[in-house]
Amino acid sequence: MALVRGRRVEPVNYWPGFVDALSTMLLVIIFLLSVFMLSQYFLSREVTGKDTALDKLNRQIEELTTLLAMERTQTGADQDQITKLAATLDQARKDKNDLEAGAGAGAGREGQAVAALDAQKQISERALAQVEVLNQQITALRRQLAALQDALSISQTSEKDSQEKISDLGSKLNIALAQKVQELAKYRSDFFGRLRQILGSRPDISVVGDRFVFQSSVLFDPGKADLSGAGKQSLERLAAAVLDLEREIPPDIPWVLRVDGHTDVRPVTGSGYKSNWELSAARAIAVAQYLVSKGVDPHVLAATGFGEYQPIDAGTTEDAYQRNRRIELKLTER
Repeated sequence: MALVRGRRVEPVNYWPGFVDALSTMLLVIIFLLSVFMLSQYFLSREVTGKDTALDKLNRQIEELTTLLAMERTQTGADQDQITKLAATLDQARKDKNDLEAGAGAGAGREGQAVAALDAQKQISERALAQVEVLNQQITALRRQLAALQDALSISQTSEKDSQEKISDLGSKLNIALAQKVQELAKYRSDFFGRLRQILGSRPDISVVGDRFVFQSSVLFDPGKADLSGAGKQSLERLAAAVLDLEREIPPDIPWVLRVDGHTDVRPVTGSGYKSNWELSAARAIAVAQYLVSKGVDPHVLAATGFGEYQPIDAGTTEDAYQRNRRIELKLTER
């Protein structure tokens, strides 16, 4: 670090831009994976419903096929009966002819033959009527089977159309989510650029990746979670920038400004807080509450405490401890 007329000059840090680009890419991937899982969920529900209907149709077809086979068996039996009756009828006719040709057979025998012939005719007529009824039933079953096959074809076509609609919906949703992520990234870059202009190039306020970082000494006294007078002045200008951001971001973009509190690794003593975690959370809440008092919508704010568990400098020097004691602002999706 160089000194120019008593001031420290920070080296140029090129990493924020790279980190910003990588975070944007990661957000896009996460959204795309979420959409893919949502599409798979709706598709599985649609396919399950179609499979149930298809199974029901298959069961009906099997029942009708069994019934048709039984009717065909009965038809064969009836046909055999008709054949036997026809043979009997032929024999009766032959007997009649023999009786008529015989000169001395007698009237009693001829009467018996005629009665037998009439009985055979009645049996034959009943059999023919049964065959006709069976043929009508078979025709009706065939019509039902054709209707079921048409319904099955329509169901398969509808399932295909549903899958195409789901695929099209997923593509449109992917595009829409990617656009929202890009828009949020644009507003984040604009917001951080505006903060740089408002707060100036101070060594205790910097940009690290996709976060705007305040050193705790800018806002709080050591071991305290009450904002100092200088800290309130800095946050007042920050609140004005956040209010402008609320007016600019469209309402359909779900965003939130996250306020993260961090401490160094040394245990807190004499501060009234049991741990660094409590101190970091209390400081983040104090910043969020002050922004709300300046008109910022609390629905777009989130206060979190990380304690000493997310250091940006792993060193054990006083300068490293000072860098780790910080408040970070991150504009991200809700």
